[in-house]
Order: sequence, then C-alpha cells, then structure tokens
Amino acid sequence: MNLYSNKQKWKVALLIFALLLVGASLFVSNQIVSKVGEREKERAQQWADAIRKKIELVRLTNNTFDNLRAKEREKMTLWVEATTEAAKKSPLDQDFNNNFPLRITERNNDIPVIAVDDYGYISGNRNLDFDTSDIRRKHPDLTKKELLGKFDDSLLLLADQWKKKNPSFTVEVFDDFFITYYYNDSRAIDSLEHVRDSLIESFNDELINNEGLVPVMLIDAESNEIIGTNIPESEQKQKSLKKLIADLNPKPIVIDFHTGEKNLLYYGDSPELRQLKFFPFIQFTVIGLFALIGYLIFSTFRKAEQNQVWAGMAKETAHQLGTPLSSLMAWVQLLESQGIDPMIATEMQKDVSRLEKVTERFSKIGAGAQLKEGDVSETVRNVMSYLKPRISDKVETTIDAKEVFIVEHNAPLIEWVVENIAKNAVDAMEAEGSLFVSVHSSEGFVHIDIKDTGKGIPPKQVKTIFEPGFSTKKRGWGLGLSLVKRIVKEYHKGKVFVLETQLGVGTTFRISLPKKS
Repeated sequence: MNLYSNKQKWKVALLIFALLLVGASLFVSNQIVSKVGEREKERAQQWADAIRKKIELVRLTNNTFDNLRAKEREKMTLWVEATTEAAKKSPLDQDFNNNFPLRITERNNDIPVIAVDDYGYISGNRNLDFDTSDIRRKHPDLTKKELLGKFDDSLLLLADQWKKKNPSFTVEVFDDFFITYYYNDSRAIDSLEHVRDSLIESFNDELINNEGLVPVMLIDAESNEIIGTNIPESEQKQKSLKKLIADLNPKPIVIDFHTGEKNLLYYGDSPELRQLKFFPFIQFTVIGLFALIGYLIFSTFRKAEQNQVWAGMAKETAHQLGTPLSSLMAWVQLLESQGIDPMIATEMQKDVSRLEKVTERFSKIGAGAQLKEGDVSETVRNVMSYLKPRISDKVETTIDAKEVFIVEHNAPLIEWVVENIAKNAVDAMEAEGSLFVSVHSSEGFVHIDIKDTGKGIPPKQVKTIFEPGFSTKKRGWGLGLSLVKRIVKEYHKGKVFVLETQLGVGTTFRISLPKKS
C-alpha cells in the first residue's frame, strides 16, 4: 500500500496544470509583445518614408528659393543700374530718361540694401528692419555722433555678412567715385524660409527628437555622422556611436534618395514595449509568489492538522492499551501464585513490560516528549539487547556503543526509533544477513548508524521512504518511518536520513541528535 504515491500523482497533476496556465499566459503575453513590436517596426518604416519625403520637400523648396533669389538678383541688378542712371548729371531735355530710373529705385520696398563707398563709409541703406532708434534703446547714453557711428558700424558688419550669401554690385556713380551695394534676401523669401524651417523643426520634434516615442537615430551612410536622434544627450555623451547603434535594432531602414545619397534609420523598442517585455516575467513571478504563499499556508495548516491527528491517535492508542495491559499484569501475578513454570512467568512478564513501554511511548507522543540528559549509547544498548533474542538467529548483530555520549533525549522514544529502523533492516534482509549498529559523534551531533546487508533502496525511493503512506510491504500502512522522522525531527530537533544505499549490497540509516550547546 502506498498512499504517498497517490498524493504525488495529484501534486504532479496540479503542477502540470499550473505550468500549462503559466505557459498559456506567457504565450499570450509574448504574442502581444510580438504584435506591438511589428507595429513599431511598421511605424519606423513610415517614419523613414516621411523623412525621405521631407528631404524631397526641402530640395524642392530650396530649388524654389534659388529661383526666387535669381529673380531678386536680376531685380537688384536693374535697381543698381537705375540708381546709377539717376545719379548721373543729365541735361534738361533728358528729363524723361532721368525720371524713369528714379521710379525704378523707388519701387524697391522689399529687398534690404546697404550702400558703402570706396572709402568704407555708409552712403545709404534701404528696407532695413532696424534704425538708430533701436540702438538708442540699447545705449541711451550715447551722443548723436556716437549713435550714428555705432549704427554705421552695425551696417558694415551686416554688409560683410550679406556678401557671403549674395553677390555685391560696385558701380561708378561719379568720376572716380565708386559705391558698392550689398543686399540680402527679401522679406518674402525670409518669411517663406522661416515657415519651411518651422515645419522641418516641427517634423523633427515629432518624429526624431521626441523622447517619448520609439528611440531612433538617423545617420548619414557616407560620413557615418548622426543627423538626428531622440536619444537623450546625456546618454550620447556616455556611449560611443557603435554602442548606441548596438542598443538599437541591428538592421536599419535604408533611406535612398536616388541621388547617390543614403541615410540609415536605426530604431529600437519604445519605453512601453520594453516594459511590456518584462511583463511575462513579472506575471510569472507574481503567480509563483501566490503559489508559494498558498503552498506555505496549506502546508502549515496540513502540518498542524497532522500533528493533532498524530497526538490524538497516540493518546487513544495509549488509552486502549491501558485496560488490557492491567488485566494481563493481574493474570501474570495469578499464574505466578499458582506455581507454574517460573520461566514462562518470567517471559510473560517481559512481554507485559514491553507492552507497558509501548503504551508509554504512545502516551509521550500524545502528551509531548520530555527530554532528559542521558547516555544515548546506553539507550541504544538497551533496545538492541531486547531485540537481539527476538530476531532471526541467521541475522548477525553487532553493536558498537561503548563510548558515553550525554545527549538530551527521550529514551523510550529513541528506543522506538532504533527498534523501528532495525526491524525494517531485518525485513529488508529477509531474516538473513548482518546488522551493525554504532554510536559515534562529530561536530555538533551524536550519530546512531544502523547498517544492514539487505537488498537496498532504489534511488527514486530514497526521498520518499519517510513520507506517510509509503510502504514496500503489501500489508503495511507506511507509518513506521514517518513516525521515526517525526520523533527525531520535531521532538529532538535532529535528523534522520539514508546515509548510503546500494542495490543488492545494503543500506545505512543515520540518526543525528544535536549535542547540548
């Protein structure tokens, strides 16, 4: 009979069911993570397409601006020519030709112009966004002369900047007197460029520089330089470009502009997806934690219930044995008074004494064992001296328990433990073999070793032989070794285990009792 095996089957079944639930949960979570990852990949591809279209838009607008600048250059050329003609001395009969260039120059109300003579002095300006009043607000303490000087200096700096962007015009307005005209883009072009740059900046902030979205890094394929990224600047300083790329998807999206220029868009997982990837592990941990707590609670209640059952059963057994034991003692006394063979009376008295001891054992289990200091070697010798004449003559019994080891223990219960293991050893040898019992010590413990030459224990049964319900006997209940473990572990805070076993060779059980600290 093996009650433990049935319990184990239920445990395995419940474990498999729990694993299936966890597996199904993890599978669903991983599917969700995969779908989110695919969507983010599609989103990154859409960003790449948007970037390519943005570049195309920038090129288109740049071409448009170049055309506008060319037209303004033509307009500026005409304006300079008209200015030159207007400055020339003309006879009175050429009044018409003189008024025409004047009208042309007056129509320039959008292109900023600064005129500088060949001595480096400002000779005039037109369509500027500032004047001397702006400088006066910044420098209220300047004199008029100083104010005009500072204003001219600012115009000279501005003219120097303009000539780097647009070509200047130098004309001879009078004999040996030259004026150079510097100009900048008109207000219309500046306004359009500002709108374009705002759109591009908004685009970059939304797709590239937004730290809350999928981490991306746009790199020039030729120069291997970062064009744009939403990776925090602090992280960029801490890591090299190679390391930054390694943290992202190793396969970038190639953006081909079909002009020989290519960009590489590296992308990674969004913060939400990274958190979602850890969710299955969190889920598994939470489930495992709840399972562990449930198991501990269940085990605590089960252990408490078992203790109550053991104590109740022990008390009831002691009670049931008490009445017939009293009767047997009276019958032995009666037989002794009637003059029967003294040998018979003596042996009956031994058995009655044995029954008394068994009753005492059960009563101690039920009431709680009281530990007393005593020689554990003497305890072992007493129980073996009782067992030796009661086991088969074909079993050679050897006892090595001469050294004194003082240990706190309950002698009747330890005798029961040794007796139970020894009887199991004899059964394993089928009443033929060798039984060796020894008592020795090591650091912190006194050991009782019981070695037999029986058939041994299969490896898979070594950990289960002390469980309630385990038995290799057809008519056994599997409570003996379970009771042994309970007495040693719970009452004596010791250990009992299979020290070694080998099929066909034998088994050694070890009982370890703690020394008094």
